[in-house]
Amino acid sequence: MNKNLSLHEFIKEELLTSIKTGHYQIGEKIPTEMELCNTFNVSRTTVRTALNQLTQEGYLARHQGRGTYVADQKVKQTLSHTIKRYSDQVAIQGKKPKIMLLDLQVIPADQHLSQSLSISRNDAVQRIERIRLADQEPTQYEVSYIPWSMAPGLTKQHAETSLYAALQAVFGLHIAKTTEQVEITFANERICSHLRCDTGLPLFYIETTAEDIHGNKIEFSRSYFRGDKTNFIIERLYDQNP
Repeated sequence: MNKNLSLHEFIKEELLTSIKTGHYQIGEKIPTEMELCNTFNVSRTTVRTALNQLTQEGYLARHQGRGTYVADQKVKQTLSHTIKRYSDQVAIQGKKPKIMLLDLQVIPADQHLSQSLSISRNDAVQRIERIRLADQEPTQYEVSYIPWSMAPGLTKQHAETSLYAALQAVFGLHIAKTTEQVEITFANERICSHLRCDTGLPLFYIETTAEDIHGNKIEFSRSYFRGDKTNFIIERLYDQNP
């Protein structure tokens, strides 16, 4: 168990991973509260908190007298744009950007990372935990995962600048495509400690997969943006043919 997670956060992450990896299918009934209590050796209150959060975030649907089921997939929207560095986006708005590295370590790939990065389970992955700030105000908390085989030996210096620029300059890796999934979530105690916000604040949650021109997966990341500090501008080009 990750020592940085509370019990209900750990249970939530375990259930969410089971949903995203297909262990629990859409429309499938998940174990009862009591069964989850026995599995994780926790109280019903702890389990209920995790289930309530997953329900609020749209991953579960609770039916009175029937149980809790995996909800239908969320509607996906494709967001097309020209990628600009975080520092450039912030600076152009007259603010001072900063990237703060919290942790950099090598971990074995679990099932979810192996699927997200198209690598084998237990392959070495570099986990990079960072906070992005504008005028000393935290706006984004993110955790990036980069296979060791792609960019062995990333350093603190690489992580505290533009990561994509460092990947290209040092390792010859050019990001040609990113796929981003955007959702709404709510700040828990751990996220609040990084973003300096109140528990329950709505957040933008974005999962990003970055690929090179050959389709090789270079990075998978999870990012949390303060809803009261961030907005997104979406530009779309439309086909002119009738």
